[in-house]
Amino acid sequence: MEYNINKALEILERTPKTLSAFLLNVSDEWILCNEGDNTWSVFDVVGHLIHGEKTDWMQRLEIILNDSNNKAFESFDRFAQFENSKGKTLSQLLEEFSELRTKNLKYFKALNLSKTELDQKGIHLELGEVTLKQLLATWVTHDLGHIAQIARIMAKQYKEEVGPWKAYIPILNK
Repeated sequence: MEYNINKALEILERTPKTLSAFLLNVSDEWILCNEGDNTWSVFDVVGHLIHGEKTDWMQRLEIILNDSNNKAFESFDRFAQFENSKGKTLSQLLEEFSELRTKNLKYFKALNLSKTELDQKGIHLELGEVTLKQLLATWVTHDLGHIAQIARIMAKQYKEEVGPWKAYIPILNK
């Protein structure tokens, strides 16, 4: 599917509601579990999404669209959530994510981006030149990837409990 702002918004607008519907009021055993050493919990993933809303998508969009000759993105700290989420509940994180996403999408929609703007480029420190359209498509797939990750983390908590059915449940074997 070719990137389309309206289709992208269908996902970006739903992510906070999807996460809240799926995660609010479930026990800590679901929220704080992970997939093993050096993996993230559901709580960590939500914190990571918040950090992206604060420091990634809109900031990189602005770098691409600004008049400066410097189009280089700052590095994104993929582990900042471990510090930023301390002392918060999952409910607080979900509310913060929803508020940040709403604010970012309001700003994004107000830009009323043109095809020419979507083709403008920035510089990712590892990937090199990227277009605004690629950044925005990544925002959508990033959401979907983390929704899938959350489901996988939770599913794996019953990996041994399903017994021989494990062979028929692909999410348990990834």
